[in-house]
Amino acid sequence: MALRVTLAPEMALCFPPPKRNTKSPRVSMTSTINSSPKDESPKKPFSPRREVHLQVTHSMPPHKVEIFKSLEEWAENNILVLLKPVENSWQPQDFLPDSQSEGFYEEVKELRERSREIPDDYYVCLVGDMITEEALPTYQTMLNTLDGVRDETGASLTSWAIWTRAWTAEENRHGDLLNKYLYLTGRVDMKQIEKTIQYLIGSGMDPRTENSPYLCFIYTSFQERATFISHGNTGRLAKDHGDLKLAQICGTIAADEKRHETAYTKIVEKLFEIDPDGTMIAFADMMKKKISMPAHLMDDGHDDNLFEHFSAVAQRLRVYTAKDYADILDFLVRRWNVEKLTGLSGEGNRVQDFVCTLATRIRRLEERAQERAKRAPCIPFSWIYGRDVQL
Repeated sequence: MALRVTLAPEMALCFPPPKRNTKSPRVSMTSTINSSPKDESPKKPFSPRREVHLQVTHSMPPHKVEIFKSLEEWAENNILVLLKPVENSWQPQDFLPDSQSEGFYEEVKELRERSREIPDDYYVCLVGDMITEEALPTYQTMLNTLDGVRDETGASLTSWAIWTRAWTAEENRHGDLLNKYLYLTGRVDMKQIEKTIQYLIGSGMDPRTENSPYLCFIYTSFQERATFISHGNTGRLAKDHGDLKLAQICGTIAADEKRHETAYTKIVEKLFEIDPDGTMIAFADMMKKKISMPAHLMDDGHDDNLFEHFSAVAQRLRVYTAKDYADILDFLVRRWNVEKLTGLSGEGNRVQDFVCTLATRIRRLEERAQERAKRAPCIPFSWIYGRDVQL
């Protein structure tokens, strides 16, 4: 049975109040002369600023943990092979000016000159993507909540644990590279960006995957394709604006996301093979909840609707749209042959129809979103020094 826990926002993360000292105070004349009274008010404990959904944990039946244990060897032969050796992997420095080079300052100058040709709304999208990548500690934490596949020791040699750590290591380069590049442009307020990252990591994420690898691997399949599309589109726009180096950076990151998408979709494909009914119900469950973006708790301390505003700009520039959401769903339905599944239970058949027709309904929402975007206001973004950008 799933455990439901409701936390008020102010109670989401609390620390015990400081213990009161009951001993008589020790008085020293030298310590009291020319001293001001100390503020004895208790410190306010940290609390995330954004609310989350009703929390459901450990909803996967215990016997299904054995499915993932039985797939250890399969994961080693089919998933770990999709990782690249470190010595063959690109690194952020491959795309950045070399600080040891005599031409370093000239390279930075050229980079900054290219960046001047790029409009503010593009930088809102690129910064939002970078912040999403920089919240990587949250994503590794989330994977390590999953029953049956978590890294139990921090250095476990199970195939699932090795994948999580190595996937994290590959993804870590994305935020590093975008962060450094954006810093060198001089176009963005790095302190506000850094505050947003700290707020986001402190708030976590709420994908509603319930400690279930069924739900989570469906979520990550969707998300990896979404980031592949988003980075690919920021690369296309960078090329349109004349920054070929930035286009190359975005394209390289997109290629990583595509490879990671391949891994997660292969896992879910295997689950459909072993447990078609349970996987079908899990797929429908995630789509009914709606796939929330990893950075949906984004906050900069100023704009309470920052993620929604960032998403609106991305929608208008067609970096990531409601149409892309529908296209990803269609892609996964085809990739996993969902329409052709047979032998499902009554519930499985009902949700199969729901999933296979959902994309059409979402596309109708895309048309409305594009119409609303034409009438959207301009608002300031702290990431670009408070300059206004149309939503």
